[in-house]
Amino acid sequence: MRKSKSILRPLLWLVLLAAIAGWCASRWDVWFHNPEEAPYEASAVPTRVLLTFGDEDGMRSRNVSWMCGDEVQAAHVELVDNAQLNDNCQLSTLNSQLIQATGEVFESRSGKAAYYVARLRDLKEGHTYRYRVCTGKEHSEWYEFHLPHQDEHETAFIYMGDIQDSIGGIANQLLKAAFKQNPDAAFFVCGGDLTERPTDAYWGETFESLDSIGQVMPVLTVTGNHDYLKGVICQLERRFSLIHSYYLDSMVGENQVFTVRYKDVQLFCLDSNRELFYLWTQRRWLEEQLMKSQAKWKIVVAHHPFYSVRGEMNNLIQRWMFDDLIQEYGVNLVLQGHEHAYARRTTKHATTYIISHCSPKGYRINPPEGRFDKIEKDIRTYQKVRISSDTLFLTAFNAEMGTLIDSLCIPNPHFNR
Repeated sequence: MRKSKSILRPLLWLVLLAAIAGWCASRWDVWFHNPEEAPYEASAVPTRVLLTFGDEDGMRSRNVSWMCGDEVQAAHVELVDNAQLNDNCQLSTLNSQLIQATGEVFESRSGKAAYYVARLRDLKEGHTYRYRVCTGKEHSEWYEFHLPHQDEHETAFIYMGDIQDSIGGIANQLLKAAFKQNPDAAFFVCGGDLTERPTDAYWGETFESLDSIGQVMPVLTVTGNHDYLKGVICQLERRFSLIHSYYLDSMVGENQVFTVRYKDVQLFCLDSNRELFYLWTQRRWLEEQLMKSQAKWKIVVAHHPFYSVRGEMNNLIQRWMFDDLIQEYGVNLVLQGHEHAYARRTTKHATTYIISHCSPKGYRINPPEGRFDKIEKDIRTYQKVRISSDTLFLTAFNAEMGTLIDSLCIPNPHFNR
């Protein structure tokens, strides 16, 4: 009997180790595999133009980023205030303002390109501007954007969770349809994984998705896990910040964090992909920003949902780090992605949590009972957030059909404070 037990115990250990090894092998690509990046050459003319917020003043500052060639040249943005224009005036005859750009060469795994950022500051509320980007002797076409007045009563924007479209995907069609259906939307927010993987081909697909949108209204995104190169320690390429250039001036250590105030709304962007130490520094940053914020409406954007639809224990670290601050400082809305479903949860503290995605990929979900007020799966969605002085209206749509799937009215309990 003792002999059989002495034989059985090592066999059980072998079976257990084999099971663990098999599970690790099945997850290896998920944890560590990065798709190859095909060799590429950067365009000799300016391309991949993106308009974003610039600094915390979302009413009077913008950044413009673009890519051109593989060596840094003299570059600038040519900016024209449309208030100067009249029926007899041509753009070429105006005294346009030249905003100098900074340039930097980024070399990825299979190529290199020069990226440029121009910072537009002290813009005028209520004015419409035209601009083009210029590198060396080359320039882009003209684009146009508008700045609202501070005293305009409403703010509206479009939110999407993960997009991470496949090559040749339909994200641009869905985005155009969303903005056509909601012409009052002033900017676009993404909950991370805007790009499928950090390769030049997928970045090209991202700019196809943003074509005619990302050049005329600010695009604001947080980092998602697909934006990182996988490894024992995941790494975010500097290319991400050179494109989403508001992070260049706002990072705390290596954390991609950013906040912007737009009329009565302040958005706080987190990088929920990071290790515990970095999340702790983000927590301190978020508390400082929430403590000093005078905005009537506070919105946090993060990639990983603090309350998961995929299991009770998912994303516990992120929830532990940030959720008590969200409750304590009266955050009204938390916008999240990652889990490829639509879900809504409202807490007793009157904070609403949204999970959203607009990706072609679907995941299995296993929502804990009673955690969510509304769940939709196997559809691509977007949300419109419209804010008046005392009420936030959230409407969720099937992005492919354009049909309403959810709506919510959130009064601001602190409006009369």
